[in-house]
Amino acid sequence: MKKLLNIFRIRKEEKGLALVALFFFIALNTLTICKYYGVFTPLQNDYWHLFISRFHVSGFDPITYDVVSHWGARYNVYRHPLMAFFMYIPYLINRGLMVITGINCVQFVVGAMVVFCAFYSVLFIYRIFREVIELARPEATVLTALLFSFAYIMLSSMVPDHFIFSLFALLLTLYISGILMKSDRPLKMWHTILLFLLVGGISLNNGLKVFLSGLFVNGKKFFHWSYLCFAVIVPAILIWVFCRFEYRYLVWPEETARHAAIMKKKVEKIKKDSIAHLTVTSHLDCAAKSKISSARISENHVNVPSKHVPHRLIQGAPISNGEFMRWTDLTTDRWQSGVENLFGESIQLHHSHLLEDEFVGRPMIVHYQKGYHYVIELLLVLLFLGGIWCGRRSPFLWLAVSWFGLDMALHMVLGFGINEVYLMTAHWIFVIPIAIGYLVKTVNKRLKGARWSVFGLIGVLAVYLFISNGILITQYMLR
Repeated sequence: MKKLLNIFRIRKEEKGLALVALFFFIALNTLTICKYYGVFTPLQNDYWHLFISRFHVSGFDPITYDVVSHWGARYNVYRHPLMAFFMYIPYLINRGLMVITGINCVQFVVGAMVVFCAFYSVLFIYRIFREVIELARPEATVLTALLFSFAYIMLSSMVPDHFIFSLFALLLTLYISGILMKSDRPLKMWHTILLFLLVGGISLNNGLKVFLSGLFVNGKKFFHWSYLCFAVIVPAILIWVFCRFEYRYLVWPEETARHAAIMKKKVEKIKKDSIAHLTVTSHLDCAAKSKISSARISENHVNVPSKHVPHRLIQGAPISNGEFMRWTDLTTDRWQSGVENLFGESIQLHHSHLLEDEFVGRPMIVHYQKGYHYVIELLLVLLFLGGIWCGRRSPFLWLAVSWFGLDMALHMVLGFGINEVYLMTAHWIFVIPIAIGYLVKTVNKRLKGARWSVFGLIGVLAVYLFISNGILITQYMLR
């Protein structure tokens, strides 16, 4: 346990980076707090509808605000089985602050958690560059900056969604795995279980990445019956059983009561409208009735959408309409989504439809207005591919690439969340700077004369993305 806690100790060479990162993330979260402070701080009876209706930053969800304000199993339990329980202590802290201050301090409580996870994500990725890939401090620093200059990493570091928590847990797992691989030590059974509960509890599909870490770190020992049974199969079964239990006893009763309340309101409204209609019509003469009827017919005719007006496409055709397969997408254009969303919006924001929610008004595909955006995207993809080639003999890189492949199979092949694939950026995009790290390492060894050219290119890209994305995010948050 002492060694585990030692991971969170800030080392001497990290202090400068840590200080800059801390101020940066505090500034980002200050923007979010200031934008919604007047709306979210008054005490309410119904926080859910307040947060859902008023919080708008791309497609990010403010569910954590609701859970920390009024605790309940509000997350999708099959995707985030333990998130509500991770938020119970923050909820208690917020309730205490409510009593003391007389306002809802949820933005400050959640903001503190977001800053913590973003801060340590910086340290973990920096240590991966320094201790696992063995880069010098300047290269490690600029690659760390590159990761946090990406648009949806910056956004994940300032919104109350689960993605920054996932980034923290994934980079922690990857860092531990890299250190163990380098020292030729196994990922112990209890390590695997704890990391699976943390990573999978936040986002269940990411739990598979912990098992991939076990496979790459332990090699053939992964298939030993005791490890395979008690570190992989049993935890996976137990968390799935827990998901079913959580839904049956926490989610279903609340959903049933909520739907019943909604239906009751609808019935009462229909009755009220019917009584009001009868009262009005009883005092109208035939001529007035005729005029009103004509006006209503005309109004309804204007408001009914024509069958020739195309419906805005939100999601393509699924594989099937089952419980999970209904979220798949077989028909959305993969190339356009890859260019404009996966390697586009994830890294550099589009100026048009800035941070609009795709389920509200943003088209699924938005094109950049300037050609240089595509040049930058191409440069990063080429650096990424070059890094994979240079690090092709590194088991650690292939572990990271296997994580990337898992996400691509989920999003780009099956189409899960492909309409908003940029929201999931924090689950996979750290693989890009990690791969580029191997390119930098190879250049430093074999082409020393090109060292500063590659370093300068990465630095320019990071500075440009910080400025471009930072300005657009600030403009949006100050509206």
